[in-house]
Amino acid sequence: MAISPKEAINIICKSINKENFEIVPIENAIDRICAQEIIATHSLPKFDNSAMDGYAILHEDANQTLNVIDTIFAGDNNTTVLASKTAVKIMTGARVPQNTTAIIPKEDIELIDDQTIKVPQNIKMNQHIRFIGEDIKEGELLIEKKEMINFAKVTILASQGVSHIKVYKKPKIVVFASGEELKLHYEKIEDYQIYNSNTPTFIARCKELGCDVNFIGQAHDSIDSIKESVLNSLDADLIITSGGVSVGDADFTKAAFNALGFETLFDGIIIKPGKPTVFGKIDNTFILNLPGNPLASALIFEMFGKIIIQNLLGDTQIYHNTIATTMACDLNNKKGRETIIPGLFDGQNFTPAIKRSPGMVSTLSNCNSMIVLDKEVSKLEAGSSVQVLPINWKFFSNTNKDYLTYE
Repeated sequence: MAISPKEAINIICKSINKENFEIVPIENAIDRICAQEIIATHSLPKFDNSAMDGYAILHEDANQTLNVIDTIFAGDNNTTVLASKTAVKIMTGARVPQNTTAIIPKEDIELIDDQTIKVPQNIKMNQHIRFIGEDIKEGELLIEKKEMINFAKVTILASQGVSHIKVYKKPKIVVFASGEELKLHYEKIEDYQIYNSNTPTFIARCKELGCDVNFIGQAHDSIDSIKESVLNSLDADLIITSGGVSVGDADFTKAAFNALGFETLFDGIIIKPGKPTVFGKIDNTFILNLPGNPLASALIFEMFGKIIIQNLLGDTQIYHNTIATTMACDLNNKKGRETIIPGLFDGQNFTPAIKRSPGMVSTLSNCNSMIVLDKEVSKLEAGSSVQVLPINWKFFSNTNKDYLTYE
C-alpha cells in the first residue's frame, strides 16, 4: 500500500543506523562524517601573544617616553618583565611579557632612537593582545560525533596536533540494471532500441554524494538472473535498481527480491512523478527500487534517495533544507498528490522547468532545484512564496522542516 512522502522519509530515517568506522589522516577526511567527539587538549592561543608588530608596554605609561629593553620574536621563550617607563619590541605571534597591558603598533609610535620611543596618549587597556584560550579553551568540545569534516574542521584538528581521526566508512552502493529492452550506454543499439540512462545517473550521483559505488552489469529478464545480481550485492549498504516493480508481464525484479526474503519497508509513495517506488532490505542491505522513467526516477532519488545516503553516511543533517523564495511565473498543477516540480533557482526566484514529462532525460541538466507542491495546490501565481529544495548542491538540516509549498 502506498504511503505519504512524509511517512516514507520517517521510515527511512528510523530504519538506518550507521556504525562502521575507520581511521584516516585528517587530510583525507574531507566530506567524511566524524565518528568521535574531538575535545581540545590545549587552549589556543596557548599563551598571551601580540596581535601586531609593535611594542609591549604598561598601560599606565601612555604618552610617555620609554626605554626599549629587549626584542621578542615569534617562537622565542622570553621571560622579560616590564618595569615602569620601559618597552619591549615585539613581533606578531610572539609571547608578550607576563605583565604587558597594551601593545602599540609600530606605526603608532614616535621613534626617537634605537633604544627610545614615544608612545601616544590614546591607548586602550589590553589592546592588541591575544589572550590564552580566547579562541579555544582546553576541554572545549570542538567537533561533535556525526558532524561533517570540512576544510575548517581540518584547521581545528591540525591546531590541536591531531593527525588521524575516526570517521564513518563511506557507504558501499551497488547499482545494477534490469530490463533487456534497454541497452547500456557502451553497447551498440538498433533503431528500435534505447539506452539505459538511469544506471549511469545513479552511479554518478552516488559518487557525488560521497559513496563508494560499484556497477555489476545488467540482469536478464528472469527471476534467476536478478536473484544472481542481488546475491552478488549483499555485501553493500544499499542496492539501487530502477524499473521492474509495476504489474507488467516482464517485471521480475519484485519477484526476485521476494524470493530472497525481501523485507518491504514501503511499497509505493503517494507522489508524482514516481509512485511505484519500493524501499526495503535483505538482511543488512537496503534496497531502493526506483521507477523506470528517467525524470521520475531522478526526482524520486533527489527526494528520498539522498536522505537514504545522508543516513548511510552517518550524518545528522538528514532532512531536506529549504530556501524561501518566490515564483518567477505562474504554474498550473493537477492537484490530488504531492507533486515534484524541477526548475531553476537563480538566487531570487524559482522558474519551473517547461519540460516535465516523467520519461524525459534532458530536464535536470538545466535545473538546480525543485519544489514540492502540497496535494491541494492547483495553481501558483508569479510572486507566490515557495520552498526550494536544492538538487545539485548539498543543503540539509538536522530539523525536519516542512518542505511543502501551499497555495
